Amino acid sequence: TAEAKEGKIKVSRAGDSKSLRSLHGTSARIIENMTLGLSQGFIKKLEYKGVGFTAGVADGKISMRLGYSHPVILPIPKSLNVSVVKNTIIVEGTDKSEVGAFAAKIRETRKPEVYKGKGIKYQGEFIKKKAGKAAQTTTGA
Repeated sequence: TAEAKEGKIKVSRAGDSKSLRSLHGTSARIIENMTLGLSQGFIKKLEYKGVGFTAGVADGKISMRLGYSHPVILPIPKSLNVSVVKNTIIVEGTDKSEVGAFAAKIRETRKPEVYKGKGIKYQGEFIKKKAGKAAQTTTGA
């Protein structure tokens, strides 16, 4: 149960079973994220990299050109604010899970590839690059 007293919210549980203990922590974090979202908000930043990759926001939709034969268009949920600055897509909102889910949906449209690093990644995310194929040497005999 959750009760508000003197400007604080206290979450308590009825018993001490394993399932109640796990739900106790989960519900406390959900309430904490709700209050944090209302006071500060949540932000996820994504960076896109690639020749000809562009993004723009218009009419409640984000339109991205990501090297496909067509632009990728995603409707933006009404509770979120999305903006594009240079090669960075900024997703802002009060609900942590909704911000994260929409940012993941954007990233899913073109995940960063491991050879050149092209694609969409979270800001600060490290992509470990692989070496390409080595040139094969032929020995004449």
